[in-house]
Amino acid sequence: MLAILLLHAGRIVGVEELVDAVWEHSPPATARGQLQTCVSRLRRQLPPGVIRTDPAGYRLVIGPEELDAETFTRLSDRARFAGVAPEDGAKLFREALALWRGPALSGIETAAVRRLAAVLDERRGAAAEDWIDLELAAGHEREIVAELTGLVERYPLRERLRGQLMLTLHRLHRPADALAEFRRARRLLGGELGMEPGPELQDLHRRILTGEVAAPMVLAGPLPPVRNLPRAVGDFTGREEAVQRLVRAAATTTVLSIDGMAGSGKTTLALRVAELLGDAYPDAQLFLDLQGHSEGEPLEPGVALLSLLRQLGVEADRIPAGLEDRAGMWRSELTGRRALIILDNAASSAQVRRLLPASPTARTLVTSRRRLAGLDGGHPESLPMLAESEAVALLGRIAGERVAAEPDAALELVRRCGCLPLAIRLAGARLAHRPRWAVADLVRRLGESALPELAAEDRTVASAFALSYGQLPAPAQRLFRLLGMYPAERFRAVSVAALAGMSPARAQDVLDDLVDVHLVEEPDPDRYRLHDLVRQYAGMLADALPGPERRSALAGLVDFYLYVGATLNGSWMTEGAGRDFPTGTPARPDLVAIAVAEPGWLEEQRPALSGVIQAADAIGATEAAWLLARVNWNFLFYRSYFDDLIAVMRLALDVARRAGDGRGVALISNYLASGLYRTGQHDEALVLIRVMLDYHVRTGDVAAAARARSNYAGVLYRLGRPHEALEYVRQSLRDWRRLGFPRAIAGRHTELAGYLIEIGQHELALRHARLGLQTALESDYELIVAYCLKDVGEAQTHLGRFAVAERLLVAAHRMIRRMEVRASEIDLLRIRGLLEARRGRPGPAVEWYLSALGMAREYGQEPAVAVVSNELGVVLLEMGDVPGAAELHRQALAIARRTGHLIEEGRALSGLAACVAWADPVTARRHRRQAEAIFQRIGVPERPLRSAGA
Repeated sequence: MLAILLLHAGRIVGVEELVDAVWEHSPPATARGQLQTCVSRLRRQLPPGVIRTDPAGYRLVIGPEELDAETFTRLSDRARFAGVAPEDGAKLFREALALWRGPALSGIETAAVRRLAAVLDERRGAAAEDWIDLELAAGHEREIVAELTGLVERYPLRERLRGQLMLTLHRLHRPADALAEFRRARRLLGGELGMEPGPELQDLHRRILTGEVAAPMVLAGPLPPVRNLPRAVGDFTGREEAVQRLVRAAATTTVLSIDGMAGSGKTTLALRVAELLGDAYPDAQLFLDLQGHSEGEPLEPGVALLSLLRQLGVEADRIPAGLEDRAGMWRSELTGRRALIILDNAASSAQVRRLLPASPTARTLVTSRRRLAGLDGGHPESLPMLAESEAVALLGRIAGERVAAEPDAALELVRRCGCLPLAIRLAGARLAHRPRWAVADLVRRLGESALPELAAEDRTVASAFALSYGQLPAPAQRLFRLLGMYPAERFRAVSVAALAGMSPARAQDVLDDLVDVHLVEEPDPDRYRLHDLVRQYAGMLADALPGPERRSALAGLVDFYLYVGATLNGSWMTEGAGRDFPTGTPARPDLVAIAVAEPGWLEEQRPALSGVIQAADAIGATEAAWLLARVNWNFLFYRSYFDDLIAVMRLALDVARRAGDGRGVALISNYLASGLYRTGQHDEALVLIRVMLDYHVRTGDVAAAARARSNYAGVLYRLGRPHEALEYVRQSLRDWRRLGFPRAIAGRHTELAGYLIEIGQHELALRHARLGLQTALESDYELIVAYCLKDVGEAQTHLGRFAVAERLLVAAHRMIRRMEVRASEIDLLRIRGLLEARRGRPGPAVEWYLSALGMAREYGQEPAVAVVSNELGVVLLEMGDVPGAAELHRQALAIARRTGHLIEEGRALSGLAACVAWADPVTARRHRRQAEAIFQRIGVPERPLRSAGA
């Protein structure tokens, strides 16, 4: 009776309702009397006045905070209120859930009590789910995983909780456990309810398999604050109304946009507003130049997200490759953080949309030369030029008392600057560094013709640049002009020394002078750049240089880049490949030595390669142009920068073709084909390698032809011609043996081993891998040593010798990781998954396969995605995850057909046949027939669908 009264606290419960609740369908004749006795006993145990009698029944009266159920409801409702910050909501939910000690009214089996208790239990489950959502959004996966596991055990049929646990495990880098949770849910729902998991849970399962769900890095402990804003100027002047509008708007909207012409002070204003708002955003303050109006292309949203996530401290190898996954990780990382982000120099609304945080605790300031009308719901602020009074005040703060002493001259100066803040700052800096000058002196120096003579995009900005440039000493003027030819956005002092024919120390000194007058920016130590409009002005000056001076400067820079690239990439060379490298000595060995000693030079200069190749072409150095691409191939290929590799090689190939350089066309065709091969563009790759092969057969270059034959074999294999591929590699091996080049011989042995493994000839593959290993060890070729260890380990895996296979694969994996050969690491991860599957350990196998799949997707290696997806599909099918297996085989089939990878097409069809064998035998037979036709056509046995341990 007390339970019924508590469940209806505050309202009258009728006598008949109480009788039905207590005795259900068979009340005794004395039921009313027994109720009265019960009430009397309760009143003796409860405080006076708690139970009130009414003609219609009884009512239990309680005060605030006296009933846990009401407190729980109130706290839960407050946690869900839209105005509550996520961290406060999570705290309220925890407080509400802490009131529970078990199922509501446990032990009372009366139907009326159980019905109402079930309502409370449902509210408890819903609150737990809402709380978990907030904790996941805040990145607290590690803190909640144990409690979440217990909740799933307590409520095994709640699919939302199950999905939250899957997501938590995936984010903790336990994808196999996440997939296992889906299989448990599927068995439980099928066994108890005869139904499949709901669409949301199935979709999450699919997205984990396909890599669409990012697994962000989980940080232990509180997130450290991030301060990454540039220093605000100390002499900010004017714009007070705009500042106040933006500060007020920040209280009600999460996006503030500032637009105006170049040099109008957009970034300065944004930094001023950020300075005023800074205390309200202590967790993170970020800045990113989106390069929307630069000489190069605007930052792609994916690249911008990568930079923002790195600023937050997310490790590079944890950041997913896909744009949507990066955007999801960005939103997740900012959830609950009080963050202020400046997105500077945006090209368009479309560029910015995916970069905007979803969290109400974050504010974004966007600057652009365009009005970003496509940013819904934000506060726009368009900047006019400064008012003349504000412009004079700004000049005075920079140049001092002379401005107030010469008001007419000061007004004339700011008018000639067009009241543009950038121009005024440059003029004021010139006065500040010339204390003997009057303001009128500077006005006279400008002359009447300064604006039209120095026009770039607009006259006003050009006059500011001319003012600064005209006061430079001769060495700084010369260097500034030469910088107008520099073929990359960023540069260092050592590369500027190569361009200008200076010593590194002298180049550093002159660059420092240019930084002082704001013609060059130094965003990081010894990392320089030109503002986009300054670059245009410098380019105008460079165009006026005499032709010999231009060619001499660019020749020095091209030579420098060529020999630095050759030196840093030389460690990857095999015998015979050295003839593809420059054979002379660098013009400036001192500069080459400095650059070679710099950590990460190749990575940092990767964006400059195309520009330097174009510069070489522009001065007629066509051989140097394609050699630049060739010598940097090793880095681009082994680090899996295939998009860059393809772009650079296409540019170099065009140069060689236009120059009629047959050797250059042949070599670059081969290296371009390597990138196309890795990204699944097999038909074009085959044509290009044939160009190299035919050229070197025609010219009698046995070594180069041998290298082309082995490359040709790789594409033939992918296109379903494995026996031809084997013959080409064997011919290549014979050629290298005749030439006596051990490193190349070792490489051909490992290639043969790989193809033989794929067609099931494991003992013969093992023989070749061991021969390659011995030769590679004797010639001290660590890369091929690692490859051969991998091949021996894979062959031993297929032959069932698991212990020795594991030792070899672990050693190979350690070497490949140290050398950062990412494409080979994908293959090693796959083979380690295969090893665990053959051992009959599907859980660890899934972990390895998912790692391989994630890396293959990240680096855009579609053929590898197909291979790994097919193998992982086999393992998942053995584990009973039919939908997951089928999804992977479907993806592999689509990639194989798109890229012409015939063997993986056959394997995908076989896998799909096995997946639908019971549910759809007609489709299964069709898939089987298609697969058998493929394997019969290519003349290799089908690789078994089931692992040896199954």
